[in-house]
Amino acid sequence: MKLLSTVVLAAACIVISYTQGAAQGCVAVRHMSCAAPAGVNSADFFKQRTGHWQVSAGYRFFRSYKHFVGDEEQKQRVEQGTQVINVSHALDLGLTYLVNPRLSFSVNLPIQYNDRSSLYEHYGNAIAQNPAQKRFHTGSQGIGDLRISGSYWLINPVKLPKANLAVGLGVKLPTGNYQAKDDFHKLTKEGVDYTINKPVDQSIQLGDGGVGASVELQGYAQLTKGLTAYANGFYLFNPRETNGVVRNPEATTIDLVTGTFSVADQFAARVGLSQSLGFLPGLAVMLGGRVEGVPAIDAFGGSSGFRRPGYIVSVEPGVTYMRNKTSVAASVPIAVYRNRIRSYADRLDPLGLKHGDAAFADYLVSINVSRWF
Repeated sequence: MKLLSTVVLAAACIVISYTQGAAQGCVAVRHMSCAAPAGVNSADFFKQRTGHWQVSAGYRFFRSYKHFVGDEEQKQRVEQGTQVINVSHALDLGLTYLVNPRLSFSVNLPIQYNDRSSLYEHYGNAIAQNPAQKRFHTGSQGIGDLRISGSYWLINPVKLPKANLAVGLGVKLPTGNYQAKDDFHKLTKEGVDYTINKPVDQSIQLGDGGVGASVELQGYAQLTKGLTAYANGFYLFNPRETNGVVRNPEATTIDLVTGTFSVADQFAARVGLSQSLGFLPGLAVMLGGRVEGVPAIDAFGGSSGFRRPGYIVSVEPGVTYMRNKTSVAASVPIAVYRNRIRSYADRLDPLGLKHGDAAFADYLVSINVSRWF
């Protein structure tokens, strides 16, 4: 039963959100899988696994539509039908090589499909601009930003399987298209429809255009025969200030602060408990808390450019199952608190009144499968 209680952390650890597909809204948090391979948490697991390679695939889905300014929901947006709706699907592919019980290296690549519908980006929200209140769609499809990472357990899991702490370092490469474009609908003065091809919103761009470095910690402690506590934290440093993509190329002048997309830092943290279920070997349930978001000010480099900073706090129930060399995990983080904080540009307002909004999802669906070979 020790294996059942400790292996849950690994299945839970496959998630720390990264893709814009996993961002749960207009706050563009890109998905980044945990650096450590799934299931490497106990001596029992090492005894049972065969091979040093692991392949993994994770599916993510969310639909965001609720707008927030600060932590106050703008309920009138849904009531009036002017809300922005982002729908995102992402498939995260991973390959891990286990050098020894303490050291591993991983490569993760997301494949994304994003759809965004709105009124304001096309004809406009106002009745005078858009009498029929027509909603149009823009989208992006393709690979996201590649991540290469390594993780090292501070204690040999074979010698001390009941508790451990791992440190991970990684590099994020700008392989995703950070200037994806689509057609936006406009009206002439005579009311004739025409389109402009320009960059899609930052929240559905496939990448951010910057080289980043990540630091993460993850740990677990076996509390009882079947109960295990887990925790992990992650921070991505993106020192590049902006990626040069002009948001509105048709504008006569470009705003020096928000005219181009920002390359923002991001963070995530999770903590919770997992409990093995005796009636089916390999099955366990987990319940935890999760926070993820984008800061207004980066740790290194400038913070100019357009971004929607904020964070989401979620309750995260889940279930995991492991049999032989295969593990499956599913979780549904449910948002309990959302806050679109003031951005760097907002803070430059001399009156202190400017505060942009962002749309968030109610929940995120995450399903992961991994196998050793």
